[in-house]
Amino acid sequence: MARQIGSVQARIEYTGIAAVVAALRAMPLERAVRAGARLGGWAMNFDRPNRNIALTNLEIAFPEKTQQARLGILRAMYKSWGRVLAEWTHFGELSRATIERVATYEGKEHWDDAERKSNGRGLLVLTGHYGNFELLQLAHSIYGYHIAIVHRPLRNPLIDAAVCGARVRYGNRVIERKAGGSELLRMLRKNWMIAIALDLDVRKGVFVDFFGKPASTSDGLARLAMATGTPVVPVFMVRQGDTIHHKINIRPPIEIVKTRDREECVRENTQRFSNALEQIIREHPDHWNWIHRRWKTRPPGEHRFY
Repeated sequence: MARQIGSVQARIEYTGIAAVVAALRAMPLERAVRAGARLGGWAMNFDRPNRNIALTNLEIAFPEKTQQARLGILRAMYKSWGRVLAEWTHFGELSRATIERVATYEGKEHWDDAERKSNGRGLLVLTGHYGNFELLQLAHSIYGYHIAIVHRPLRNPLIDAAVCGARVRYGNRVIERKAGGSELLRMLRKNWMIAIALDLDVRKGVFVDFFGKPASTSDGLARLAMATGTPVVPVFMVRQGDTIHHKINIRPPIEIVKTRDREECVRENTQRFSNALEQIIREHPDHWNWIHRRWKTRPPGEHRFY
């Protein structure tokens, strides 16, 4: 986890973001989303350090694409995050009466089937920092599926508090990543759904293939699924064009491998989860967070990308 910044820097950052949030909240949702997209495109021009990280990642993931094509994906990503910010400012307006305007299910039969097979053991939701993942969690809870979200605190504690406050607004729970497996097991025994974003670099994990390169990935989801027999369901939020409407894209549960070689099974299951993430990212590359140093941790002897 990145170390949280000091109170003075946190307050300066928060004040600047709060002003933008207030302006977007004052607009009607559709207008705010258009403004957010313009804001995101503008931000790309000034965010040079993160832009360089993203271009490195895009070169790793899409070596066959031209630099111009990668820049196009990157600009679309910044616009996407601008729309996400605008939508976040309007979360307080959501209710069961209005949620279908912005989010509906696609592949809900996979979720229902996994619930039946779970037999009261909860569900493990495989997701990532993809699309409007904050709206994904809220929409689920508004529809009546309360989710416990495994959370890695943000560097700015004020922004972190605001994000966590929004996540639990409609009955969800936030579980800090450092809480460990005991809390997750307790929640599953209560038939909760647990959402785990598996697209971040970790120092201690297993190396699996991700866009053709080894990527250090948390093995916690694989170990939890193997220990409990809880189904793992990939779920992602996919925006419909440039509109305010999203599809909660639910894919078939991932088959969990269990043999005598436990560690090999952990690696193989984590690879299957990574494959599901790579597939959805390839379908909508602008939806993913390319500014994260996803390939930071390298196998012994390999050169560093950043």
